[in-house]
Amino acid sequence: MAKSIKTTTKVEGTSIDALVKEGKALAAIWKQTNSLKDTLKANGFDVRLGKLLQQLKAQSPHDSGRINRQVLVAHGIHTIDRRRLSEALWFVENETTCRSFIETSGFKGNSLTALQAAMRKSDKAEPAKAETSNVGQSKGEASEADEPAASKPVSKPMSRTEMLDTILKACKAYGHNPEDIANDILQHISKGNAKVQFNTKVSKPKSKAAKAA
Repeated sequence: MAKSIKTTTKVEGTSIDALVKEGKALAAIWKQTNSLKDTLKANGFDVRLGKLLQQLKAQSPHDSGRINRQVLVAHGIHTIDRRRLSEALWFVENETTCRSFIETSGFKGNSLTALQAAMRKSDKAEPAKAETSNVGQSKGEASEADEPAASKPVSKPMSRTEMLDTILKACKAYGHNPEDIANDILQHISKGNAKVQFNTKVSKPKSKAAKAA
């Protein structure tokens, strides 16, 4: 009973029929949208798509907010590239931060993929600058920049578990569906786009004669 009521009520003042109509309208024009500047306008394609997905996410029966494929099909947006769907939702959910970055950084890219990459690069650069600061340290405390290189820990190879945790955290941070990412990886591997190389060389111990030499 609860589910049937949920599909016939209004969500944030927008009826289900209106959402379906909006989804089909977006699906019809998504391949025609090439200018990021235009798609990020108040009534631009990515903003409209992101807001639609935001409402569908709010209706999701899953705790994670995952939108079932059946819902995408019902709203006519299943034909839109999955990356585009994820990026549009990400932008709307982080709109204030994104617009501030575009304005302050002078970002000139022409896709949300490029915007995400630029913002990640900026986020990684900021902590590096903070590490050299001595603010809040007493005279007897040395900053990380003053430490000898030998005392710094050496990075270790990432295990599969650590890599999986990293991927899942990234999916959660940027609104991606882990299942979609897994499918994308499998598709790349099947097409020969992803080459995995394994180091099978095992170092052999030197013989006693070699050591003596």
